[in-house]
Amino acid sequence: MASPYFGKATFDFLADLAAHNDRDWFAAHKADYESAVKEPALRFIQDFTPHLEALSPHFHAGPRSLFRIHRDTRFSNDKRPYKTHTGIHFRHAADRDVHKPGFYLHIEPEGCFAGLGIWRPDAPTLRAVREHMAENPDGWLAATGSPPFSDRFSLEGDRLSRAPKGFDPDHPLADDLKWKDFLGTRPLERSFVASPRLPEELGQLFRAGSAFMSYLCAAVGVAF
Repeated sequence: MASPYFGKATFDFLADLAAHNDRDWFAAHKADYESAVKEPALRFIQDFTPHLEALSPHFHAGPRSLFRIHRDTRFSNDKRPYKTHTGIHFRHAADRDVHKPGFYLHIEPEGCFAGLGIWRPDAPTLRAVREHMAENPDGWLAATGSPPFSDRFSLEGDRLSRAPKGFDPDHPLADDLKWKDFLGTRPLERSFVASPRLPEELGQLFRAGSAFMSYLCAAVGVAF
């Protein structure tokens, strides 16, 4: 039977890192990071690749799918140097950043989750999605309000307090047009993340969001 990718060692390291978030501690425990977090994550990414390709040939899996453990503290008052979670992001092949459609796995002692969609889109992308929603409301409702998406995912993200400028406040999708992110998320039990069948099971979960991802890709003009 295949070995699990993530388990007690992963969660223990991340919890210890949260309690000792400084460079000296990390340097002394870098080998633990490599063995408990980085190496299993890269093994998972490699094994997940065929499942991602079965979902869509337009999303990329590789070493860069694993986010760096280092935090960008340049513009933050929080100067802790390390993230206390592991993030794995499968981005669209046409894009170079995390702000276009993608699939995501988040591993953290305080809570794991799977996500898909667009996080913090730039202004042109945000406008394109909202215009697509305004012009194709039935497609949005079908993608987000029907099984299998609605059985497994919840819409999450930041929202405006009122309809965005240039959009009808009485539009049938007025509430959904307030979204600043377009994300579906699902909390995951540790047992899900620790399963040796994680690639297969995550692939099945992401497949439930295919209509949602196809809608967002159409909105921003990329293939799904």
